[in-house]
Amino acid sequence: MTIFAAIRLPREILFGKGQRHALPAVAAKLGKRALICTDERFAATATFAEMVAGLKAASVEVLVYSAVQPDVPQETVAVCVNQTRHFAPEMVIGIGGGSCLDMAKCAALLLSHGGELKDYYGEFKVPGPILPVIAVPTTAGTGSEVTPVAVISDSERTLKVGISSPHLIAFAALCDPELTMTCPPGLTAIAGADALTHAIEAFTAARRGTDHTLAQNNVFIGKSALTDHFALLAIKLLGRSLEKACKDGSDEDARADVMMGALAAGCAFGTAGTAAAHAIQYPAGALTHTAHGLGVATMMPYVMTYNQSVASAEMAEIGKALGLEASGTNIEDHAKGAIEEIRRLFAAIGITSTLADLGLSADKLDWTAEQAFGIDRLIKNNPRPFDLDAMKRLVRAAYDGDLAASAI
Repeated sequence: MTIFAAIRLPREILFGKGQRHALPAVAAKLGKRALICTDERFAATATFAEMVAGLKAASVEVLVYSAVQPDVPQETVAVCVNQTRHFAPEMVIGIGGGSCLDMAKCAALLLSHGGELKDYYGEFKVPGPILPVIAVPTTAGTGSEVTPVAVISDSERTLKVGISSPHLIAFAALCDPELTMTCPPGLTAIAGADALTHAIEAFTAARRGTDHTLAQNNVFIGKSALTDHFALLAIKLLGRSLEKACKDGSDEDARADVMMGALAAGCAFGTAGTAAAHAIQYPAGALTHTAHGLGVATMMPYVMTYNQSVASAEMAEIGKALGLEASGTNIEDHAKGAIEEIRRLFAAIGITSTLADLGLSADKLDWTAEQAFGIDRLIKNNPRPFDLDAMKRLVRAAYDGDLAASAI
């Protein structure tokens, strides 16, 4: 079998302490007018003022939209665009957490192609290139700085909605770990667990073949040699440093590892995609109003156990990346060791262990399973196939905290 690989990434990725200071030079290459999307908290910081001053010194005129809300309510994108269209920006800069980056992508989309955001829900609905986006994350989790996805919430729908298109990939990603130093322990844990889940699901995603039309018809195309490289790097970095960063937010090396881990995980799943843990989180999160990263991480050990029968070799590799000693030659034991280490790590940083603890009610288990099973773009990416009964058993096992039952 010949190697198959595919990857879609920004034109430029800059990572390291102080790389935020490259923003003026990067922006000046794209034009003279920049719309900045951020939130009220970060807009009030001295760091943000310094970044704006740097842009102005580089002769880049700036208009700031600082009303980005968590989970990007779809109606707020129209507000942003209506308030800023007169400025005729030549680029959009997202500075903040994943919601700020997603807002920047969505604003660039509507400024470029018009219409309503709902016109673009789903895959490959964006008709062409959008205004260039520069992504400057201040948290380490979603990987939105490098992915082709923007996730928004729509009051007319129970579940969050995704817009997926290679045209949404940022022009440049500037990742400065110093911007994460003030991130509180709880958010560090949830965001980092989200990133680790991205990496594990990308690495264990189904292999979907080498058909030359695959990547032309699907945004997410399953695992490949290149996505595997990024996924294992993410698992290694997050495995060794996420717990440290949660315990000591001033640990610069741990912060850098976690941010690089989130970046690498984004590089992996942005092409490979995610799978069942994300499918279950969408309805579970909608019902419990809990953070996305918390939900996917809660599900991850159960999904790994469900998938172990067909992905034990990959899970054994995950164990090696996590630094586990590989004594003996039994791959199944190594795979179980990896699952147990993920459970231990998530428990150590405060991730809930069951869907019941997440707040999901027992009478919503079947509905959650039915909704998850219907998210085809994620379910077809799972290495072990599902039918509805299997999904119901998995959701029940995660509710009860019965890891063994999730293997059935």
